[in-house]
Amino acid sequence: MKLIILDRDGVLNEDSDDFVKSVDEWLPINGSADAVGRLCKAGYTIAVATNQSGLARGHFSLADLEAMHAKMNALAAAEGGSFAHIAFCPHGPDDGCDCRKPLPGLIHQIEKALGTSAEGCWMVGDSIRDLEAGVAAGCKPALVRTGKGEKSIAKLAAAGLSQAQVFDNLAAFADVVLQQPTDV
Repeated sequence: MKLIILDRDGVLNEDSDDFVKSVDEWLPINGSADAVGRLCKAGYTIAVATNQSGLARGHFSLADLEAMHAKMNALAAAEGGSFAHIAFCPHGPDDGCDCRKPLPGLIHQIEKALGTSAEGCWMVGDSIRDLEAGVAAGCKPALVRTGKGEKSIAKLAAAGLSQAQVFDNLAAFADVVLQQPTDV
């Protein structure tokens, strides 16, 4: 299985410091749904690992989150793509869970749900914590400049992530991956 794990906010959709709280606020980043479609058509399995502490903070409900994910799924499906699994952490930063990134719990949930290892797969995120979670699970880190990505670039070396590849957005990541005879 050729697995790619994506963060959600800032990679697939516009991020917000005030939380993405509703389906109307969930705005796709230009080219992201197409990128998912192109990767799926090329045989990649796409999963999502996303912190959603807005649930614990009372900013939105589980039904709101499910509506956002339904929109995300519909946009990907319109481009020939799909998400094999969406793992989300509903906890707040102080809840002491094992799934909130930078911990690798969400990636382990994806591995269990899909019956595969994430070792050597791509983890694409816009923040240091996304990449740290990926590296902790044996993934190759890829940072996109969208969302918090531009601010995160300066922190890569200090976080021990200088091996991370940097892309303008998910579409640019897909362009590079799909041009390679094997993964870059």
